[in-house]
Amino acid sequence: MNLPRPDPFLEVVVHNIELSPGVSGLSVGYERGQWRCSQFADHLMEWLPEFALSHEELKGLNSASAIALLRRAAKAIYSTKKFHNRGEFGEILLHAVIRQVFGSVPAISKIYYKDSANDTVKGFDAVHVVPVEDELELWIGEVKFYKEINSAIRDVVDELTVHTETDYLRDEFALIGNKVDKRWPHAEKLLKLIHRNTPLDDIFSRTCIPVLLTYESTVVANNKSVSDEYIKQLQVEFNRHYDKFMTSGLPSDIRIHLILVPLEDKKELVKCLNDKLSAWRNI
Repeated sequence: MNLPRPDPFLEVVVHNIELSPGVSGLSVGYERGQWRCSQFADHLMEWLPEFALSHEELKGLNSASAIALLRRAAKAIYSTKKFHNRGEFGEILLHAVIRQVFGSVPAISKIYYKDSANDTVKGFDAVHVVPVEDELELWIGEVKFYKEINSAIRDVVDELTVHTETDYLRDEFALIGNKVDKRWPHAEKLLKLIHRNTPLDDIFSRTCIPVLLTYESTVVANNKSVSDEYIKQLQVEFNRHYDKFMTSGLPSDIRIHLILVPLEDKKELVKCLNDKLSAWRNI
């Protein structure tokens, strides 16, 4: 199943896959002198169905089922009013970015790890694959949907250290294997790749961890439009954060790609996303 993607929204300002780790930096942009908060939230909601629905549900999405499935997707995220510190919006953003920038295909939805509607789920924040010739690359993502970049780097490096330990990976691969829909076109290749008998060295050679960090940016706050000067300032900011990330004690035996998404006001964005999600739950 070749999933259609929403039209691109984020502008890729920096993208280098030759570095180790690789790096991409994206911009939300402005409209009429304002950071595009509401438009950004609308775009992320466009990704909600494939983020939250199963392979078979997406196959059944049509004019007759669309409203019910969209409502189900929105309700699957969470239903609590305590939304400010939840991580689902960051996971949707990670999903959208690696789909847009790298052409990945979602393997499973983290929603299916939940036992109840308001559970938070540990483990990797995205499980995607990228077809490369006749093989698959496994993309298992981490996201820190934060307002402060130093805290985001510190916390994600701590998680990367834990999440790349042998026992943790084996447990996570077992969970992934149990959730993969056998009717999904890439199921056989993915299950073979993460099988308990496949050495981790072989898995690592075909695995990437995309690490997405958000933060409130002085460059974004101090500009009103996407100009050449804005792009230059953003590139300088990205380079500074990349250097700090690169020297923060990353695991050395697995490929990592850093993705930076600067925000103007995280609190405002989260409220906007929650309002739109609430509207979708009630359609």
